[in-house]
Amino acid sequence: MKAPKFSLLLNVFLLILLGSSITLNFLLFNVGKKYYLELNATRLDPLGWGKYPLDSNPPAKTNSKVRLIFFGDSRSASWPSPEVEGFEFINRGIGSQTSIQTIQRFEQHITPLKPDVVLLQVGVNDLKTIPLFPWRKELTISDSKRNIQEIVEKSKALGAVVILTPIFPVGDIPLERQPFWSDEVGLAIEDVNTYINSLADENVIIFDALSVLVDEKGVVKREYQKDELHLNSEGYKVLNQEFVKFLNSL
Repeated sequence: MKAPKFSLLLNVFLLILLGSSITLNFLLFNVGKKYYLELNATRLDPLGWGKYPLDSNPPAKTNSKVRLIFFGDSRSASWPSPEVEGFEFINRGIGSQTSIQTIQRFEQHITPLKPDVVLLQVGVNDLKTIPLFPWRKELTISDSKRNIQEIVEKSKALGAVVILTPIFPVGDIPLERQPFWSDEVGLAIEDVNTYINSLADENVIIFDALSVLVDEKGVVKREYQKDELHLNSEGYKVLNQEFVKFLNSL
């Protein structure tokens, strides 16, 4: 009597194991497919110039409103324009871009717009590669700092004020991404954010987005996470509430 029962339990266990294996492989396949598509899209248009062709630029700037450009990666690209009297908002963020890609498209996507203010959110796509290339960690961090500073200097050379936001920390890392992740990413973000804060001067203003987005553990609050790297609509809502106050105080 015991043998059939044991056999049944074994079969159930094997079915559960098989189902778990299929699910995990499906998740890993989708992650791999996503990055494969991103890689090849980047090879076709390394700087993302096709995202904002020159003929898509808005009409010539007038003196009636302050023109503020959101610039950087997907966190900038997803940032909805708030409603602030006296401001005109234009978005030039591109998903998946690193800080060096952002620099290299500056002349194409920022200079022609003649911005009064450039808001920069960039760097997480550099630093998230550290677990993949741990021997490049220090170089990746130093390159991120240098590239951010160069974007700041290019913006100031146009006569624009720069609003720097610290790199948003990450959220909960899903199971399928954990083999390609480490705590070093969070430490690197903290390191670069310390450097970002050091760049403040009369033409470079720090907007402390972390005060409303981050919990006591230093990660983005769960209710504001779209995924491990991005904010959801509620996250941007509370962010813009603080940002409107910030702009009105300038």
